[in-house]
Amino acid sequence: MQVEVEQETDGRWIAEVAGIPGAMAYGASRKEAVARVEALVLRILADKVEHGEDAPQLARVFSVAV
Repeated sequence: MQVEVEQETDGRWIAEVAGIPGAMAYGASRKEAVARVEALVLRILADKVEHGEDAPQLARVFSVAV
């Protein structure tokens, strides 16, 4: 899963995983935003599995865009 990160004009960082609807998180630092979106994606995928929904097959868990 590709994590895309950018800094907003107000200084906050936003991290997003485009392949997972709703997987977007803010943080005061780049590291915090990435950690929050990774945790969110894992919760989303776990919820899908628990409810018998299709979840994407992953070759690797996360990679962060430079």
